Amino acid sequence: MATEGSSGSKKTCDKSFCEDYLLLSPKDVGLFDLIKLPFSKHIGERKFIDCPDGTIEESFSQRFVIFLSIVAQKFLHFIDKPLSWVGSAVEFMPNLMAANGGFFKLLLNTVSGKLVLPDKESPVYLTAIGLWDIRRDLDSKIKNEDPRYTSALAIMAAKAAYENEAYIKETVEKHWEMEFLGFFNCWDDYEEDYTTQGFMWSGKKGDSELIGVCFRGTSPFNGKDWSSDVDLSWYELHGIGKAHAGFLKALGLQSSQGWPNDIQADKQKPYAYYVIRQKLKERLENNPNAKFLVTGHSLGAALSILFPAVLAYHKETDLLSKLEGVYTFGQPRVGDHKFGEYMKEVLVTHGMRYHRFVYCNDLVPRVPFDSSDVYFKHFGDCHYYNSFYKGQVLAEEPNKNYFSILAIIPMFANAIWELFRSFIMYYQNGPEYCETYTCRGWRVIGLLIAGLPAHGPPDYVNLTRLGSPELFITSTVDPSTD
Repeated sequence: MATEGSSGSKKTCDKSFCEDYLLLSPKDVGLFDLIKLPFSKHIGERKFIDCPDGTIEESFSQRFVIFLSIVAQKFLHFIDKPLSWVGSAVEFMPNLMAANGGFFKLLLNTVSGKLVLPDKESPVYLTAIGLWDIRRDLDSKIKNEDPRYTSALAIMAAKAAYENEAYIKETVEKHWEMEFLGFFNCWDDYEEDYTTQGFMWSGKKGDSELIGVCFRGTSPFNGKDWSSDVDLSWYELHGIGKAHAGFLKALGLQSSQGWPNDIQADKQKPYAYYVIRQKLKERLENNPNAKFLVTGHSLGAALSILFPAVLAYHKETDLLSKLEGVYTFGQPRVGDHKFGEYMKEVLVTHGMRYHRFVYCNDLVPRVPFDSSDVYFKHFGDCHYYNSFYKGQVLAEEPNKNYFSILAIIPMFANAIWELFRSFIMYYQNGPEYCETYTCRGWRVIGLLIAGLPAHGPPDYVNLTRLGSPELFITSTVDPSTD
């Protein structure tokens, strides 16, 4: 991509904090303007593309990929409300039955006028993710000294992060017997809304304190959240490379300043990166021997790897020296090759673990697409597990871009096996592996959209519990690998 001359500006905010940028805005697109996109190299003339004045994109295939990204985002925004209605229906009935003590008591309470409506803020209310996998306890068979322990703890945190504060607090304190350090509902300067959530907890790993930071992932019934996964918008930051714009914004990118080292605190509008960084500093001051981990699933996984990237950008070496590792599950691609090289240097310099887990045909780690025409790429090892929970440490997950004619038949055959497996895991592995009706419903959807149910937390919980322990030891990033 190149720029020529200078014309009128479409800037919506000050972008002097970055070297380059490409921002797609599906809400501003018109049909004829969209149709022109693949056939005109002057992409800066399109109303729905915000980029430096005079930007030219010579590659037809790159313009076509942008075209597909816009179409996908428009579709996901279009179905956002229907998806939300479906999600509300999925959540309401199971929670209604639970609040009334089961199906028959629900009928009795309805007839007698004593119907109890579910409270979305109660510690027993479950979101669609919670209904997908109701497990709250850690695996009692995986002890501190087990190589799987930290990963197994991390995915349980990533799963719990989808629930409300009361549920998370009760899970940490009563089910894990650890200390709950706080829930964070954080502001997005661009969306002008509280779109980013997370929590922190503290426990023991051997004789040391291990603090956990977890970011919440994408709601399965939020079309706007899903559109972020196919959005090709990016900012190129000084010394870091290109990083996904939506993920940067969710973490706390300032609309007029980028990533200032410090900002004026606003208790009414906390930004995820800044409020979590401050909480970590305060906690670590009281216990200099403590370590912390960062984890998340889906969108939360993307924020998890961006968090140490910005810490390094701010030269927070003291904090980075305390970072035990980053554990991501179903992580989408976050940045370009330069970003990957930057992060590999950060991880190696500070001796941090980076476990990027990918389960089988999960489609989210395979977006945004990785090709010569797209900037987003994974870096470091992929801890890949098949549908038998057999793991390998690979340079990249198989079928890395999901859409492959050769992979279609194996993917759908695997979806059939996963549905069948959901009925036999109870007998093979014990009652804690009995899948819910909601989970099996997602397995049925997988017969139509292979790889969608594979993104859910249940399989990631299972692979950390059933996977071979020795594979969890491998955690170093080789700076010489792509």
